[in-house]
Amino acid sequence: MSIAFLEAVKQRRTYYGLSKEKVVSAERIQEIVNEAVKHTPSAFNSQSARVVVLFDEQSDKLWNLTKETLRKIVPADQFAATEERINGFGSGYGTVLFFEDQAVVKGLQESFPTYADNFPVWSNQSSGMLQFVVWTALELEGLGASLQHYNPLINEQAAREWNLPSEWKLLAQMPFGKPTFQPGAKEFQPLEERIKVFK
Repeated sequence: MSIAFLEAVKQRRTYYGLSKEKVVSAERIQEIVNEAVKHTPSAFNSQSARVVVLFDEQSDKLWNLTKETLRKIVPADQFAATEERINGFGSGYGTVLFFEDQAVVKGLQESFPTYADNFPVWSNQSSGMLQFVVWTALELEGLGASLQHYNPLINEQAAREWNLPSEWKLLAQMPFGKPTFQPGAKEFQPLEERIKVFK
């Protein structure tokens, strides 16, 4: 069992080449997200994760509003590369948006003031675990995905567009779709420089 899990961890890669061809149903993707949200751990079992899944035109809408937001701040002579990158994220058929409910975080800070400074950090850590679980699960279904961070630039627009609670803080965006090409070989730093073991 642990070998299968680690193999799944190894297989998860960043895919920038995506297509809108459906290889997994929307219902299956929703099932994956539901299970991931339910079973990914959180500090004090806070369950502060919030997720929005956008398919097809709704996903296109996200990347179009991202592009137009960036158009206002990226110099015109540099925008072509930015536009190409955003269009690549929009070339898939869906996007998962990851949020953390700040009302939950604030409630924990008030209930446990000794740990108040830690709760935002723990909230981000929990979200990172959730992102990894969803990313790996999508990979196992034959989907390619990547993790993007156009927050906080698009937070207000996204909240308005999908009528989301103001307490939901957008942390990451995960475009997904059918991979159109494989990522290159991955380089690794020597483990002996990254891990210390004491027996």
